[in-house]
Amino acid sequence: MKKFLFFTVIFFSVSAVLAQGFTGSLEFNYSTLKDTNTNVYLVKNNLVKLDQYEKKSKGIVGSFIFDLTKNEIKFVNPKRKVWGTQNSEAPPVIKGKCEVTKGKDTKMVQGIKCSDYTVYNVEENTSITYWVSTDKFNFFLPLMKLWNRKDKQSVYFTQIKGLPEGSMPLMSEEKLLSDENKIISTLVVTKITKTAPTDAELSVPAGYKKFE
Repeated sequence: MKKFLFFTVIFFSVSAVLAQGFTGSLEFNYSTLKDTNTNVYLVKNNLVKLDQYEKKSKGIVGSFIFDLTKNEIKFVNPKRKVWGTQNSEAPPVIKGKCEVTKGKDTKMVQGIKCSDYTVYNVEENTSITYWVSTDKFNFFLPLMKLWNRKDKQSVYFTQIKGLPEGSMPLMSEEKLLSDENKIISTLVVTKITKTAPTDAELSVPAGYKKFE
């Protein structure tokens, strides 16, 4: 349930910012050498729900609900029909130094133009290339700041400074520097829908009990 993704930034009046940004859903696949997970962001104003889907049954196995105004995270467990408060993780520790380069290439991902940024860290034997859109995904950086994920895809993205408001990677590749740049994880947005989710879709389902 915790194999999700990515990231960060300082934000001012979150509710005002998000009102001008993306509303709808983004489906993406996160793949490692062992597995591929399908996840969906549902976004409306200051609320974001992240659903993770089970590979075989295609049902939702776990969710997080982010309130970006209150700086609160809830987890939802459909199997046990419980929900609870999720604490932000402690700040991650990076060994060595990350170097960031901005490339000159662009790539279209789901019809959206993205620019490439690569983050290298020799001591951690890792490079990650991100294809970043600035198409009003205003929810994303505040969400990653609140969540404070420790996976490298998330942590390395925070090393890219000065990104415009609304930036979000729609595709990324993590590679091992010592193994001829072998790809060990990828993330790619596979579907974008601009239909606003309902309030019910962004809420804890009725009848779920709070986990204490």
